[in-house]
Amino acid sequence: RSSSVRLETGEWRRCRALAITPPASLRSHGSRSFDVAVIGGGIVGLASARELILRHPNLTFTLLEKEKELSLHQTGHNSGVIHSGIYYTPGSLKAQLCVRGAMLTYQYCQKKGVPYKKCGKLIVAVEREEIPRLKALYERGQVNNVQDLRLIDAKAIREKEPYCRGIMALDSPNTGIVDWQLVALTYGKDFQEAGGTVITDFEASDIKVAAESAAGSAEGLKYPIIIKSSQGKEVRCRFVLTCGGLYSDRLSEISGCSSEPRIVPFRGDYLVLKPEKNYLVRGNIYPVPNPRFPFLGFHFTPRMDGSVWLGPNAVLAFKREGYKLFDFDTQDFVNAVSYRGLQKLVMKNIVYGMGEIYRGVFTSAQVKNLQKFIPELSPSDVLRGPSGVRAQALDAEGNLVDDFVFDGGKGELGSRILHVRNAPSPAASSSLAIAEMIADELEKRFQL
Repeated sequence: RSSSVRLETGEWRRCRALAITPPASLRSHGSRSFDVAVIGGGIVGLASARELILRHPNLTFTLLEKEKELSLHQTGHNSGVIHSGIYYTPGSLKAQLCVRGAMLTYQYCQKKGVPYKKCGKLIVAVEREEIPRLKALYERGQVNNVQDLRLIDAKAIREKEPYCRGIMALDSPNTGIVDWQLVALTYGKDFQEAGGTVITDFEASDIKVAAESAAGSAEGLKYPIIIKSSQGKEVRCRFVLTCGGLYSDRLSEISGCSSEPRIVPFRGDYLVLKPEKNYLVRGNIYPVPNPRFPFLGFHFTPRMDGSVWLGPNAVLAFKREGYKLFDFDTQDFVNAVSYRGLQKLVMKNIVYGMGEIYRGVFTSAQVKNLQKFIPELSPSDVLRGPSGVRAQALDAEGNLVDDFVFDGGKGELGSRILHVRNAPSPAASSSLAIAEMIADELEKRFQL
């Protein structure tokens, strides 16, 4: 039913507690000049920094993170699923990177002793009209080379998930769960042990080409890029990789590169099953996605700590790192609502959006959706849970940018920067494969 549990729950908690606070040496700044600076201490930035330093141990690397600790935002607020690559358009970077990334993740966790579970996933059709879409997902998964997929009937659904009701499901036994923040911190530990320098509490506010060096110094010639923090600190480097997540568009802008695609934050609020009701769910249970709407819908997700999350909804966040209902930032709000792309997206999905807001406010409405899959569930069985904020890239026509986007710029500064402009879900599942691709691209662009 579930396999590959590397540590029992109590051991997992101790492992996470040890990893959650970076060692003091991670906070030490050391040298201020480096061959490559990576901006962003989320899972993509950490995986990329790790891959680069392992390939190029003779170069110097730093990772700059604006918070006092690593991986506090998207990486630390996601559902914890190791996706297998079923949903994504064949041939897309999403499909290629997710399938390879999931394989690499399992290998990495096995090697490092990071706890995980292959608890599987059922994508469940509860209405006959969903069956053609379910079968199409199966075909897509086959094309994407997702292993061991099978379509199962109502009886087989009940054998795997005794409390789940559906008429057909797509069974993905290689879907798993892991604590992605713990994985990311382990990447950071690898990076540091290989000689990398992590500088926390460094919010990049300006990226520019250095002025001519002082007499007798070759610093400006060897390390021509200056990254300045909002507190006035500086780091020099030869090349820059930005993995800014919710701030990827702003990092691009301050370096003189394109402001689009624009990042619009969407908050997802989860419910949590009361512990005495955890028996209702064994593995991941997902609905058949509706192609008319941009997100995957409410689902059931077991967690490594033994809890079960239900949801999320998807509503516009009024702050890029706003995890609470009333979190508000004027700049973030104005940037979002004044953007033509968001205005067009809202008009195309206004009914769906109002429904998401309603379900976010009224727990019973969210439970009603979940009862289609587990009828025994009741509003009294759930509590309000955590929230996450998704960095959704939008173009000016209101289209969700669905695939990974990487770009740079022109001139002396732009030619020395690679921006990860969009790393949508399943970026965590794909992180090691993304890191390989980014390292390949940096080697090509910068002739490392």
